[in-house]
Amino acid sequence: MTEPRPRRPGLPLLSAGLVVLWSSGFIGAEIGTSRDLAGASATALLAWRFLLVAALLGALVLVLRRRMARRDVFWHGVIGLLTQAGYLWGVGAAAEQGVAAGTSALIAALQPIVGASLASLLLGERVARTQALGLGVGVVGVALVVGGDLRSADGASAWAHLLPFAAMLALVAGTLLERRARPCADLLPALAVQTGVSAVLFTVVAGATGTFTPPTEPLFWGAVVWLALLSNLGAYALYWMVLARSDVARVSGLLYLTPPTTMLWAWAMFGTAPTATGLAGLVVCAGAVALIGSGLRPRRRCGPEGGGSPRPAPAPARAPEHRGPRR
Repeated sequence: MTEPRPRRPGLPLLSAGLVVLWSSGFIGAEIGTSRDLAGASATALLAWRFLLVAALLGALVLVLRRRMARRDVFWHGVIGLLTQAGYLWGVGAAAEQGVAAGTSALIAALQPIVGASLASLLLGERVARTQALGLGVGVVGVALVVGGDLRSADGASAWAHLLPFAAMLALVAGTLLERRARPCADLLPALAVQTGVSAVLFTVVAGATGTFTPPTEPLFWGAVVWLALLSNLGAYALYWMVLARSDVARVSGLLYLTPPTTMLWAWAMFGTAPTATGLAGLVVCAGAVALIGSGLRPRRRCGPEGGGSPRPAPAPARAPEHRGPRR
């Protein structure tokens, strides 16, 4: 008898993990950059978190002897610059310029609508009516969650509000590029390349701006480890795993749940109790994601002929040899 094949984690479990770990990044950034806590610059925090992740993933790739085609190295490098370096720098720079977290969250909440619209236009991914309704409802839910921040003026300049918008566009562009280019590579070396190029970029920027030297506050290193393990290794791995089993509309729609989940993270970590409107927004966002997830979830294949997956296609079956029965 042949042993049963182990079951892989289902899409709902992966989606839940994505929401929780993606939301943890905002908490780690708060720990690392808050003046009351570690008090580091966003550039220093980004540089050291990516250096740590790149070192860990690079060592694993070397030990396990994972290889990638040059084409895949190029595309994953570009994707990493967009989805990791571009997105995280835009959010961090906006915070440094005084843009309120709620304002950034609401601007970032446009990502599912923009991503689904462009995926329909450029990739031919159909968006059902219920999904379109969920995309609209999600913006309302996010607005309820971050309403407190929106009501207070953040004092940031007008151009600073373009930074979270640019971050959102970078994440959309990287997601669509992954679906269009369809690089074939295992998840481990793919993430190693993505974080490696981001580490080089932020190290150069931090060195050029004189912010590379880390603060002596131990909380800074706690934030670095938090972001490296939960946000980089966890959240981004799950982001590509969910995208490989789903479509752009669904994986983008899950990000609607990150502001209310961050609210719960802040409650647990900092004792910031959620408001009644915030809890209502959590319910609305959950309903929006349920509507978005009601559409089709096509599986994909990597390479120029298919639709992108981190695993190569299996080899064609060989005709059985006549060797007699097995014992």
